[in-house]
Amino acid sequence: MSGSDSKDRQFATTLASGIDLLLCFHAGELSLANKDLAERTGLSRPTVARLTHTLTVLGYLRRDAATARYRLGAAVLGLSHPLLASMRIRPVARPMMETLAREIEGAVSLGLRHRIHMVYVETARDSEDFVVTPDIGAPIPMLATAMGRAWLARATAEDRRSLLNQIRLAAPAEFERYAAAANLAREELARDGFCSARADWQPNRHGFAVPLQGWVDGTQFVLNCAVASNRGGFAQMRREVAPRLVTLAHSIEFALGLR
Repeated sequence: MSGSDSKDRQFATTLASGIDLLLCFHAGELSLANKDLAERTGLSRPTVARLTHTLTVLGYLRRDAATARYRLGAAVLGLSHPLLASMRIRPVARPMMETLAREIEGAVSLGLRHRIHMVYVETARDSEDFVVTPDIGAPIPMLATAMGRAWLARATAEDRRSLLNQIRLAAPAEFERYAAAANLAREELARDGFCSARADWQPNRHGFAVPLQGWVDGTQFVLNCAVASNRGGFAQMRREVAPRLVTLAHSIEFALGLR
């Protein structure tokens, strides 16, 4: 929750705190205690206890009586399904994404921005070799990835400044390490039509990304692809793979009437 949110008289702070609490759960973590949630949100223990009780009653959390720890509940899935099902870009893009994933022997994904991360809403993989690729709904870093850099490269100057400042405050290590590369991505997009990440986030993967021309249903979507670094050098993959992703982006844009 940002400082500007706290000054908004229409902003429901308790609701925001409950949502922030749900966002504390990460893939691979079996459960969290109230103590963990208090540390991650900065909320007091009594406030966290009230929120976890309410969210458990509503089905968004499950409480293990033996350990007094919490897991996400099934109601969370009920929130995401209508959103994914209503995205008209997904059924249009997926067949073309699957074709390219097979051709490049890698993974092709579609994502959008959520706060200081990008989030996949569709992904296609050539094989199980790419099981480490984040699945639908998983957050990925903004500055360390080609997808995040492409979103920033297409953003307005105001949106870019605002987001970079949020990342600087919330993730200073990421900002210090990757901000310069993210800024150079604007030039790369203008020159080549795509952005790249040379094994920056995942050391065994090279990534390339293209922001779609125009918004779809009020959202800026970004396509990316990942290929194993042992398939060839970065320069070779940049020559052979990235232009095919640009072509895929154009095909999706034509299918959606954006061109």
